[in-house]
Amino acid sequence: MPPDWTARWTTAWRFGRTLIGSTVRDLHQVDVLSSVPVRRFTWRTDQWHRPGLEYLVSTDRHHGFESYEEELLLLAADFSGSLVEALAQPFRLRFNSVSGAEEHVPDFLLLTQSIPFLVDVRPAGRISFEDDVKFAASAEVALAAGWNYAVVTGWHDHVVGLVDTLSAGRRHLSDPLGLQQQLLSAAADGPQPFSALVERCTIPAIARAQAIHLLWHRRLGLDMSGPLMDRSTVRLSPVSEAAARVR
Repeated sequence: MPPDWTARWTTAWRFGRTLIGSTVRDLHQVDVLSSVPVRRFTWRTDQWHRPGLEYLVSTDRHHGFESYEEELLLLAADFSGSLVEALAQPFRLRFNSVSGAEEHVPDFLLLTQSIPFLVDVRPAGRISFEDDVKFAASAEVALAAGWNYAVVTGWHDHVVGLVDTLSAGRRHLSDPLGLQQQLLSAAADGPQPFSALVERCTIPAIARAQAIHLLWHRRLGLDMSGPLMDRSTVRLSPVSEAAARVR
């Protein structure tokens, strides 16, 4: 890499209808939270990918995605508990490689409570040499900006099913029967199977939905090495343990 590459490589961000350019060197000056996707999402009947909108609890609004794999990424980011903002198609990168001038639009810039994540999503079997070059360039940009970078190439089957199951309980859930406190009190006795935990509540069938809500919101912890089953080990989360000690 030439020493002045951060001044020669550029990014283009969209603010309303206006495109504004920035060198990689000056990315820290970009008001990313005010930006909108640099290009529109497209859909036609003969395309392979499936675009749509995914609601995220972390931001309390819908976010665009262009494929099922991108939708899964948004869901996993929402489940992480640290997501602050998800920016789709955040900017257009222009850079030079041995082949000449290149362009690339990363899929997401995920702003978290710690370090931002620049992310590209591409199934492993569909990554070409040209993609490798663009991903490598994006990684260099992320490093220069102080961000993390990742290419998501796929998901373990049980992770997809688990996060999808837990997402059913992510929205606000009223608890007139006080089952959440029953679950937390029971979990304070130590790790136990999911079925045993809910059976200790006054109405086990309804307690299952409340338990899933608590799992999504990190008040209960779960062994995520497999799908959620009756025998899955559930425990009180560190956050709930700390709250219990304070009381």
